[in-house]
Amino acid sequence: MNKVYPSATAALDGLLHDGMLIASGGFGLCGIPELLIAAIRAAGTRDLTVASNNAGVDGFGLGVLLETRQVRKMISSYVGENAEFMRQYLSGELELEFNPQGTLAERMRAGGAGIPGFYTATGVGTVIAEGKQHHDFDGKTYILERGIVADLAIVKAWKADPSGNLVFRKTARNFNVPAATCGRICVAEVEEIVPLGSLDPDMVHLPGIYVHRIVTGPHEKRIEQRTVRKRENA
Repeated sequence: MNKVYPSATAALDGLLHDGMLIASGGFGLCGIPELLIAAIRAAGTRDLTVASNNAGVDGFGLGVLLETRQVRKMISSYVGENAEFMRQYLSGELELEFNPQGTLAERMRAGGAGIPGFYTATGVGTVIAEGKQHHDFDGKTYILERGIVADLAIVKAWKADPSGNLVFRKTARNFNVPAATCGRICVAEVEEIVPLGSLDPDMVHLPGIYVHRIVTGPHEKRIEQRTVRKRENA
């Protein structure tokens, strides 16, 4: 089975449809599947629900799908770095399901593990808990959160072999692993495809059984917040 595709457009061919749920890896601009996001924008797929820690920034990452109004709903933890995200949410143009960060990661992980729901104490007594089932365990109240099973997962990795075994680079691992596992189909963009057998099995972060298609290409790797320290002699 050939998992390597010549372009992001080819890798997404036949997978996209209006109204679908997409799980997207990355954190801010770290480890985001920018090539696949650009291909989704070019495809014009609309009414998307996107589960992702945030929506990138204005003009980059998932932010480009907000600009073209292709996203109907975000399932996210953080809004702050994207002015268009905030504007659409506050004006009622975009539906937003806020999730505590750990809860969102666990919802993805649970969906990938075949677990339909789990109880957590995070969010009890806040607006997060409104409308959710409550249950007491050992004298403490928990709320029920549902696992996420996405129509499509798009993730970014450092290296892959042709079987789809993935290695992530340091903190770029973040949400990519749980996002990948919760997709019925997972498409991974990678910086390098290495020969089969060249990856140390102990270093593989995500087994190829979770990955259906792979694409490689140039990545921009923007820095979300650039901060520098003054020179000591300045």
